[in-house]
Amino acid sequence: MAAHRPNYYEQELEEDINDGTLDIAIGAYGQNIYDTDQSQISDAALITLQHQLAQQSALAQIPDPVKRFIVHFYEAIKNNNLQEISVAYESGWNRLTEKYYAKTEWPEAEIVAPLVDNDTIFLVLYRELYYRHVYSRLSPNVDDRFHSYENSCELFNYLLNSDGPVPLALPDIWLWDIIDEFIYQFQSFCVWRSRVKSKSEEELTMLADGGQMWSCYSVLNVLYSLIQKSKTNEYLDAVQAGLPQEQIEEIIGEYGSKQLYRSLGYFSVIGLLRVHVLLGDFTLALKVMDRIELNQKAFFARVTACHVATYYYVGFCYLALRRYPDAVRTFATILNFISRMKQYHTKSYQYDQVLIDVQINKTGDRMYALLAMCHTLSPSRLDDNILSVIKERFGEQFSKMSRGADGLSAFEELFIYACPKFINAIPPPYQDVELLELYANQPPVDPAQRHCALFLSDVRTLTSAPTLRSFLKLYKSLDTKRLAGLFVDKEREQEQQQQQPGSVVIEPDTEEDLVQQMMVLKLASRSISRPEGTAVTSTTKEIGGHLAGNVVNINDLDFVIDENMIHITESTVGRRFAGWFIRNTEQAQRVMDNIRSSPLPAPKRPDPAQPPAVAEPEPSKPKVAWGGIAVKG
Repeated sequence: MAAHRPNYYEQELEEDINDGTLDIAIGAYGQNIYDTDQSQISDAALITLQHQLAQQSALAQIPDPVKRFIVHFYEAIKNNNLQEISVAYESGWNRLTEKYYAKTEWPEAEIVAPLVDNDTIFLVLYRELYYRHVYSRLSPNVDDRFHSYENSCELFNYLLNSDGPVPLALPDIWLWDIIDEFIYQFQSFCVWRSRVKSKSEEELTMLADGGQMWSCYSVLNVLYSLIQKSKTNEYLDAVQAGLPQEQIEEIIGEYGSKQLYRSLGYFSVIGLLRVHVLLGDFTLALKVMDRIELNQKAFFARVTACHVATYYYVGFCYLALRRYPDAVRTFATILNFISRMKQYHTKSYQYDQVLIDVQINKTGDRMYALLAMCHTLSPSRLDDNILSVIKERFGEQFSKMSRGADGLSAFEELFIYACPKFINAIPPPYQDVELLELYANQPPVDPAQRHCALFLSDVRTLTSAPTLRSFLKLYKSLDTKRLAGLFVDKEREQEQQQQQPGSVVIEPDTEEDLVQQMMVLKLASRSISRPEGTAVTSTTKEIGGHLAGNVVNINDLDFVIDENMIHITESTVGRRFAGWFIRNTEQAQRVMDNIRSSPLPAPKRPDPAQPPAVAEPEPSKPKVAWGGIAVKG
């Protein structure tokens, strides 16, 4: 693999930085400056000279392995060498970060500019990595937030506003990280901007002057522009229609034919999914995914982080739209994938860098929490491995959620933990001091709390469903009066027993409340679900794409009410043994592979000091004739 190829900067990474020197032509700064009259040096020239000397001093402090890496990285990008770029991006940058910049910033782009001939495009890409490092490992200040936005705008302007396709080649994983980091920094800025009371005077001034900085319109404009420039939708339609490659290239044009633009356009669709979820528009989020099918053959599956993020946001959209069967199927699919990847690729360096990454692990835990909620609201058969992980990590909340009203706190806890970090589309009024003071004293409801309240309002109506379902499973038919007696509050029952021992009075409105609860249970047993295995075609897009679906029964229990009698039918689903056999077959195959790969035991070598043993001749036995009679000589 390219990620394991040795490079000269990696081989020398562990060497002492004082063992070698790197001569870089920086210029003869400061030489012969005292030969001229000091009065002839202007203030601007003096400032420039001081800046050059400071830059030279800062460049000299950079370790030699880092200098060699930057030069090598620059040469790889300049020559569009995807193999070397992938090695430097996935391996070299991370290793140098751990060794030299785990708790500090990388050198600024202006300092390393002499090493790369002041190449503008490389410095823009370098700043993208620089600010990503600041956001992930350090705490960005207001300057970092503003400058990262300006650098992103410079990068996208270069890609979108050039005279033609830019002569640049980057690996798919980096292109996805560019889109993903752009949206993450937008989300982080919106969350930081909404906290008015913690701002200093300088920050308030900068926010008042930079009204359009990290606005929703600018972020959406970038994503839609990349999709339109690369003609991603037209490309996906042509591929689904089965058109020949020549006709597809004619449709998508010169931009869509380039791997850089095609990948950026495709990842921008996934980015739109994420942005619309953060803004709370779950219907539009699924709508933009109409042309992308969720399976292992999709383009997003090439990048594991993109694969996991896509399923997470699609699954959350289904949960928010109360399509719990679709959410269960979406979460179960990606969690099975992560489980298999952990099982078979635990020794892979790339897997350690992607799947074992902290953010991926957190996303997996959140999906387990969301799946636990969906499974409680829409019981279905889950994989034994997934169910065991849910009980191991969220066992207390999982058992609480099935207790009716007592489980609302568990639903709230898991929702706040597992939901995306929603953002406010409208920023605080930093331009108006009076309105800003009013905003600080009476801030709006936090977006996550608002979405949680909407979710709990739906869950609250279903609090009696688990108890009612458990009672109905005990009978084939019973009258409403008898079933209503099971729902009498214990305190009321004790009071009535004290007043009239041996009898329980059923109030008239109790049966009416019971019928209402049964209608709620009937409604909860119906849901819109997309048929499993439905491919994205022109027909499915016309009827709604990922939003399409049919009303299905999601409960194994059904009933009808005939006057005062309730008739119950229960459909039992046979246990599926396929998964059990597959898991045990894979386990047996791994055991056999380990046995075959193990070396055979070495045979015992004879000791040369001991003479070889001579076999003694066996004594002759008398011949035996037929019938067992010995023949006498």
